[in-house]
Amino acid sequence: MTEYPANTVEVLLEKGADTAPAIGAPGRPWLTHGGLRALAKRTVGALNGMGIGRNDRVALVTPNGPEAASSFVAIACGATTAPLNPAYKAEEFDFYLSDLNAKALVVLAGMDTPARAVAAARNIPVVELVPGEAAGDFTLGGAGPGGTPANPGMAQAEDVALVLHTSGTTSRPKIVPLRHINVTASAYHIAETLALTPDDVCLNIMPLFHIHGLIAATLSSLAAGAAVSCTPGFNAFRFFTWFNEVRPTWYTAVPTMHQAILELAPRNKAAIEAGRLRFLRSSSSSLPGPVMQALETAFGVPVIEAYGMTEASHQMASNPLPPRSRFPGCVGIASGPDIAIMDEAGNLLPPGGLGEVVIRGRNVTAGYENNPSANASAFTNGWFRTGDQGVLDEKGYLRLTGRLKELINRGGEKVSPLEVDEILSDHPAVAQCLTFAMPHAKLGEEVAAAIVLREGQTVKDTELREFCSAKLAAFKVPRKIVFLQEIPKGATGKLQRIGLAEKLGLTA
Repeated sequence: MTEYPANTVEVLLEKGADTAPAIGAPGRPWLTHGGLRALAKRTVGALNGMGIGRNDRVALVTPNGPEAASSFVAIACGATTAPLNPAYKAEEFDFYLSDLNAKALVVLAGMDTPARAVAAARNIPVVELVPGEAAGDFTLGGAGPGGTPANPGMAQAEDVALVLHTSGTTSRPKIVPLRHINVTASAYHIAETLALTPDDVCLNIMPLFHIHGLIAATLSSLAAGAAVSCTPGFNAFRFFTWFNEVRPTWYTAVPTMHQAILELAPRNKAAIEAGRLRFLRSSSSSLPGPVMQALETAFGVPVIEAYGMTEASHQMASNPLPPRSRFPGCVGIASGPDIAIMDEAGNLLPPGGLGEVVIRGRNVTAGYENNPSANASAFTNGWFRTGDQGVLDEKGYLRLTGRLKELINRGGEKVSPLEVDEILSDHPAVAQCLTFAMPHAKLGEEVAAAIVLREGQTVKDTELREFCSAKLAAFKVPRKIVFLQEIPKGATGKLQRIGLAEKLGLTA
């Protein structure tokens, strides 16, 4: 990958032509790149006037849409952004606003959210975001903390642009600070990987409180002088209406979203054929091989699977665009930070070795905030341990075998849930599957699987076990198969492996 200068978000915004579209939304006029640059300068001036400056934390609570994208970009140019899931309950807002030590809360004008009352109780000023006519244009109203900010003006490369919390499925969420040099490097790397040009338009369906939507869809588009059209959030039934109107050249999503869109693709063939897609991108969790092939058949364009995580400002690896090779079940080659495989003792392994995926480079966070123990275990000899297990081949292609904490320990025999998922997803009756650990009195853990069947299909659990037995060692075959209408998902659309046994009442 190209080594980019240590830039800020402000500098990243310089690429687009003044009159070219930058941020849009279905049914609204575009905010141009020139308009976005002016908005950023105006916003930083307004924040400084309220007493908010560089590295001051500003929590953002806005519904998905163009203002969520533009407020992140504009506020990051002069303060630290902390986008929060607008669906949080009061208790969750209380935790995050306190943990962040937020200096202000920006809320969409007129939006009814418990965050307002929580902020008031904590004496955190609430700033109203008032949308303008163009998609993403806005003004800020209300009073901030007041006084003169310690560090006014536009952000510097080493300032923190964005703070996000880890998902915290098994422990207290950790704060991940990402500096301007981190997020801009990742945006440039994604734009280069996808060969984005000013003619490209991304249709964003990802949440804009999540690294995937913020960096892969929004910031990478702006880094290329291209455009991003921001929907109100994912809705499979409205997707093709937006698709017809926006005429995107690409979109990026998690596998569950791709699968929902794929089900509706046959009745929208005319829209697909009249469209101008160059590729589809999938990231944030593993895309089953059969789904990738079905998407390529339905849309007639390559599906580019990438590998990302918050601590790397999203992208770490990606399959390349044609004519270079891409493989189902593989997350591609290093496309940002350096990637290696490390054993438990901290030794780097040769090609073909199975171990933990480790990364280093400008994308990567300098460390978790106020968490020396987490940093001590996360970093080894300058490499960040991702918590993922995988193998790098001779050509540098990375195959993931699962999250280390999700590996199933069946009486000492380790089972990769991804390996079982791959086999189950090959069955013609299976639409979605998720393999997970179920407690077992003697073995400690047993292999279980949740299955969603294709419409009109039926299959018995015994048939699925026989299907797996033909391709897997006996200890990897799921002993318990649960048929569901829908597999539980997290806020970003990812299937939730950890804690699924408990949710399904399989812990007794």
